[in-house]
Amino acid sequence: MEINYLVDLNSLRSAPQLSKTQIKKLLDELEGNIFNADWITIGIMAHSDFDAIRVLQSLSKKYSSIKFKNLDSLRADGSVFLKGNQKTGNVYIRSENGLGEGILLTCQYEIDSAESRTFGPLPLDFFSY
Repeated sequence: MEINYLVDLNSLRSAPQLSKTQIKKLLDELEGNIFNADWITIGIMAHSDFDAIRVLQSLSKKYSSIKFKNLDSLRADGSVFLKGNQKTGNVYIRSENGLGEGILLTCQYEIDSAESRTFGPLPLDFFSY
């Protein structure tokens, strides 16, 4: 399956390998959504708590307005699902087997008439470029 647009990821259970060209194209599309959202929530499916936290830190490094708190206290064994909320800064992590791997990013809006949209799964290194 060719990945040209964010919508192409919707049916995947785990993030695909993407070229740098694909990442740049998808990032350009995603940033338009991020910058128009009031806040984001992020879900990270990873093989360890260390990997999930590293992804969250790469997102905050890329976008200085997206911050999360209490990352040092996060711990979970084995495969994990991490969920972060930009609006509150809260982050939760739990052990969970059987997940794929990747980032799910949801753009949220203050007004009820704007529908939130989830994008992904994106590769764990997506925000490192």
